[in-house]
Amino acid sequence: MGENRSWATEFVLLGFQLSPETEVLLFWVFSLLYTFSLLANGLIFVLICLDQRLHTPMYFFLSHLAIIDITYASNNVPKMLANLVTQNRAISFVPCIMQTFLYLVLAPTECLILVAMSYDRYVAICHPLHYTVIMSWTVCRVLATMCWSLAFLLALIHVLLLQRLPFCRSREVNQLFCELLSVLKLACADTWLNKVVIFTASILVLVRPLCLVLVSYMHILRAILKIQSGEGRKKAFSTCSSHLCVVGLFFGCAMVVYMVPDSSQQGDKNKILSLFYSLFNPMLNPLIYSLRNAQVKVALYRMLQVRSR
Repeated sequence: MGENRSWATEFVLLGFQLSPETEVLLFWVFSLLYTFSLLANGLIFVLICLDQRLHTPMYFFLSHLAIIDITYASNNVPKMLANLVTQNRAISFVPCIMQTFLYLVLAPTECLILVAMSYDRYVAICHPLHYTVIMSWTVCRVLATMCWSLAFLLALIHVLLLQRLPFCRSREVNQLFCELLSVLKLACADTWLNKVVIFTASILVLVRPLCLVLVSYMHILRAILKIQSGEGRKKAFSTCSSHLCVVGLFFGCAMVVYMVPDSSQQGDKNKILSLFYSLFNPMLNPLIYSLRNAQVKVALYRMLQVRSR
């Protein structure tokens, strides 16, 4: 029994467990989506860095979002693609823990960056005369640093609590990657402390930030409705609706995964939601922000003109 309670040396990622033909098809589909995600987010990051007109707080936070999406997808998708075309789905313990750690850093950071972006929009629309003072570059850097630091600290706590557990049950992780809740189910010790910390962290980086976003947009909506110009209202709504789309998708799925009781998290539901975070969300962010944003499209046009000369 003592031998069975030893540390795991590797886990097996079960994935979707489909037919070989279907998995090969998914490999090519996911590869295209992953490539598009990397190119789109990389393009937005390069545009923000190169175009002086995009050196504003809003695009500063958007560049962080692009970095998060590139890293997030690269943390999960390559192993997922490899598992679709190989029979060996094993992942050793250290890479599995590192995958979990990066996931736990990036996901809360994106939550908090989205909150910072909503605060930026609130100041821009509700206090336009004081915008440059309130949203100074010092404030932006402090907010970004706080987002990354808090997420890093929470991830470190989760991983340290996870590493103290023995794994004497099945080594099969019923997920596409080493996601915290799925790995936690394999532990043969009491995990109540881990679950309490997860729930507390969910309140800290999901519920409270979402409440702050909703409060910000209530003030923004009231300010927009007071704008006399129809063109001004349309521009304000266009800018804010892009951010609200991303917020709704990201926070909605995250709360379903981490705040709904375990009994409802069976089958492939969690895998599909994880797939959304790994592939679709990193792809949707640049689409939403670029296709609906005139400044990004103009910056892209200028860059293409310069390169064509």
